[in-house]
Amino acid sequence: MASAKSGPPRVGFVGAGRMAEAIAQGLIRAGKVEASQVLASAPTDRNLCHFRALGCQTTHSNQEVLQSCTLVIFATKPHVLPAVVAEVAPVVTLEHILVSVAAGISLSTIEKLLPPGTSVFRVSPNLPCVVQEGAMVLARGCHARSEEAKLLQNLLEACGQCEEVPEAYVDIHTGLSGSGVAFVCAFSEALAEGAVKMGMPSGLAHRIAAQTLLGTAKMLQQEGRHPAQLRTDVLTPAGTTIYGLHALEQGGLRAATMSAVEAATQRAKELSRK
Repeated sequence: MASAKSGPPRVGFVGAGRMAEAIAQGLIRAGKVEASQVLASAPTDRNLCHFRALGCQTTHSNQEVLQSCTLVIFATKPHVLPAVVAEVAPVVTLEHILVSVAAGISLSTIEKLLPPGTSVFRVSPNLPCVVQEGAMVLARGCHARSEEAKLLQNLLEACGQCEEVPEAYVDIHTGLSGSGVAFVCAFSEALAEGAVKMGMPSGLAHRIAAQTLLGTAKMLQQEGRHPAQLRTDVLTPAGTTIYGLHALEQGGLRAATMSAVEAATQRAKELSRK
C-alpha cells in the first residue's frame, strides 16, 4: 500500500451517492487522480453505475476498498456510518487516511471504532462540489499528520474551496454552507418571483437572478471586500436600490437569515450528540 508521502494514493469511496460522485468527478476532471485509480463500494448497483460511467472501479465489498486504497472517503448516510466503520476496522492499517463526509458524526466517535493511531479526517462539503465550486472545510483527528492534511486539502481543492479548521467549526459550516445552499436558492427564487410579479417571464427572471448571484459572488471573492462595501457601491441617494433595501429590512431579511444559520447549526450539533 502506497504511503501518503509518495504522492496521490489510490482513492476509495465507501458509499456512492451524489456527494461521493461529485468529489470523484472533481478529482478526475482536475487530473488529481486517474479514474482507474478510484474504487467505490455500495450495497447495490443503483449508484455504482455513475462511477463506472466515469471509468472508475466498483465493488459491493467495503473491506475490498480498504484493502485496495490508501485514502478512503466514507460517504454513507450518517446513521449507518458507525456500523460501516466497525465493519472495515479489521483491515485498517496505520498507512490509511480515512475521511468522513457524514454530517453529525464526530472525529472521536469514528476514532473509537478504529485501531489506535489511525489517521482520521472529517470533511464538510456542500452540493456545489457537483460543479467543482464547493465550499468545504476539513478537520483532522488527533493522529492525523500535517502532510496528510496537505495532501487531502490539495485533492479536495479540485472540487472547490477547501480550508482546514478546528472541528468545532464543522457544524457551523453545515449551517452556513451546507444548508446555506438551500437558503441562497430560496432567495434566488424570491428575487425572480419579484420580477415575475412585475411582468417578466419566469424563465428569464430565474436566469437573471442566478447570474446576479453568480456575478456578485465572483466580485466578493475576487475583490476581497466586505459585502457592505459592495452594497454601498450600488446605492445612490433616493435611488431604486435603497428603496428595495428598506423593504428587505422591513421584512426582516437580515435577522431571518442569521436565525436560519443559527437553527441549522444547532440542529447539526444535536445530531452530533446523538
